[in-house]
Amino acid sequence: MGERQLYGAIEAGGTKFVCAAGYDAQRASEVYRAVIPTAAPQPTLEAVTAFFAGVEREAGPLAGIAVAAFGPVDVMRDSPSWGSLLATPKPGWSGVSLVEPLRRFNCPIALDTDVNAAALAEARLGAGRGVRTLAYVTVGTGIGGGAVIGDRSVSGFLHPEMGHIRVRRDPRDEGFAGVCPFHGDCLEGLASGPAVLARWASPMSALPPEHPGHALIGGYLGELAAVIALMLSSERIVFGGGVMSDGSLIVHIRAAARRMLAGYLPIDARAGGFDRLITRADLGDRAGTAGAFLLAQELCASSRKETRP
Repeated sequence: MGERQLYGAIEAGGTKFVCAAGYDAQRASEVYRAVIPTAAPQPTLEAVTAFFAGVEREAGPLAGIAVAAFGPVDVMRDSPSWGSLLATPKPGWSGVSLVEPLRRFNCPIALDTDVNAAALAEARLGAGRGVRTLAYVTVGTGIGGGAVIGDRSVSGFLHPEMGHIRVRRDPRDEGFAGVCPFHGDCLEGLASGPAVLARWASPMSALPPEHPGHALIGGYLGELAAVIALMLSSERIVFGGGVMSDGSLIVHIRAAARRMLAGYLPIDARAGGFDRLITRADLGDRAGTAGAFLLAQELCASSRKETRP
């Protein structure tokens, strides 16, 4: 048996950076963990590198590090700005490189979006085990989506930006302008955590069960689920994030997706129907770091293959 490999994982979010290190990427086990509030770029990234420097002092060198980042971020490895955030609503973070500070550790670095990493983790370790295609949607400070097809996350010119699609306005919501600084009333502008707070001065979990907000927000998210079903033919659509945490929305999302699709896809005819197609995340708030562990392990494995004679 060879020496155990120590992997680093970073879930870089708009609210916090979750840093972890461990040995068993398949189980996403964490031996070391730190939660760093997302402040200005320099102190935040200095705290991240200080965490991993401490890990190396105690446990030895890292075999690889993976970053699961909030977006939009340049995920094209051959791009000069690979690993840098693009035009983000997070003040001060546009153009900031998430990978440059990590080069000091002299190990392979992997990068994907937080939602693509979470999709990979749910596909292999969580709600998507046994399916070939999965989409993951997080609903929190923002709305983001990732997809896994054939055990690989989807990216191209950029990466999926599911939170910024246009949705049909609910007639009960005509007076709300939306909170997205780029588009106003895109999906993120209408159904994210800040949009819920802007309407009702309350998080989703604090609204009473009979509050119309559940059907309103679930309706918008159900539109996204219907779009995913039509465009990606995902066998599983997994919803996670803080707005989903109390479980009240999933029934409304399923109902709205069923209405939107209007029988066009044979979902109800298959085992489990919409209850099986649209589910809550199994891994909860561990999905991003679990996916980052998997990415780090894969990159290290491919790097070893390339260096063999």
